[in-house]
Amino acid sequence: MKIRTLLLGIGLSVGASAYAAEPIKIGIPVGLSGANSVVAPSVVQASELAVEEINSQGGVLGRQLRLEIADDGSGAQGAQRAYDSLVFQRKVDGIVAMETTAARNAGLPIVNRGRVPLIYTSFYEGRSCSPWMYINAWVPEQQVAPVVDHFMTENEAKKFFLIGSDYAFGRGMLQYTREYVESKGGSVVGEAYLPMDGSDWTAIISQLRSANPDALITSTAGGAPNVTLTRQLRAAGISIPYGNYALDEGTAKSMGDNAEGIYIVASYLSSLETDANKAFLEAIEKKFGSSAETPNELSVPQYEAIYAYAAAVEKAGSTDSAAVIQALGEVTVEGPRGSVIMNKQRHASLNMYLGRVAADGSVQLVESFPKVDPGEQCPQFANK
Repeated sequence: MKIRTLLLGIGLSVGASAYAAEPIKIGIPVGLSGANSVVAPSVVQASELAVEEINSQGGVLGRQLRLEIADDGSGAQGAQRAYDSLVFQRKVDGIVAMETTAARNAGLPIVNRGRVPLIYTSFYEGRSCSPWMYINAWVPEQQVAPVVDHFMTENEAKKFFLIGSDYAFGRGMLQYTREYVESKGGSVVGEAYLPMDGSDWTAIISQLRSANPDALITSTAGGAPNVTLTRQLRAAGISIPYGNYALDEGTAKSMGDNAEGIYIVASYLSSLETDANKAFLEAIEKKFGSSAETPNELSVPQYEAIYAYAAAVEKAGSTDSAAVIQALGEVTVEGPRGSVIMNKQRHASLNMYLGRVAADGSVQLVESFPKVDPGEQCPQFANK
């Protein structure tokens, strides 16, 4: 069963000429090295699956899709090289990117200069706006409240300790968290950061012990920092309620029993009991077999974004950047996460799920929150 993209009732074009015309090139800058290298393989697999499915149905406008993958190194310098290559050398028609905030911020000026449509598929700290970018992942307004409210209600937590990677995502998420905790009558008794590539959390864990909080919330660069931080927390015997903003299911499974008990908030869980998600999981298994990566909160938005780009090209009738950008706010994707349309100031209302990591690395659903609004993100694009 295929996951289908809806173009306001119009299906993707099917025809033999898809194999004769020049392919439509989609750039995929992703952290094959650096902090995101833990999650990048699942993102690449999801991208490959989406393109294979679309091409098997005839492609888009009589043309096949082709991926152009570039390693962004999970950071600014690598992203500049990757985007420069994709935009000005490989001349991609569009970009779909699961990246760190540092990489995205470095790539955006190149996207703006090259006037190439970009769909950013990673959860992030919010309020990044460009006339050439859409976002189909969550922002703090959709992600923070469920875990903070749960700790306050179920664990009677009042004092919170915050740990992050020292860059825009880490600090942005935790600033929002501090404000939210204080608005609910709680307090932040400590806040500490380590560079994105840091791996020794000893001093911060010592600060955590001294502060004696009721709960811990972390916002790292994802991937490797999650692994090192959690391993050291467990080794230190830290057992207070622990919420992690950047932990995906694939990374959780790789961490063994160290991840058990961590709370996450996500717009996708592989355990979702829907026909669309079951079909997606079956397709991943069929294509990649024993080498299949665990589908997760980073790979599924990537999969859906490629469908969204294809839908926008179909609706626009061409790969013309301005026309595709206009169409991206009008097309709807029906995929593993349900119905997603990026019409909220270039962002999307999303179903959100509070989950708890089990001993085997799977995530058990705790509570669901339907169609959570992203709030004010890019008001300059409202009603456009």
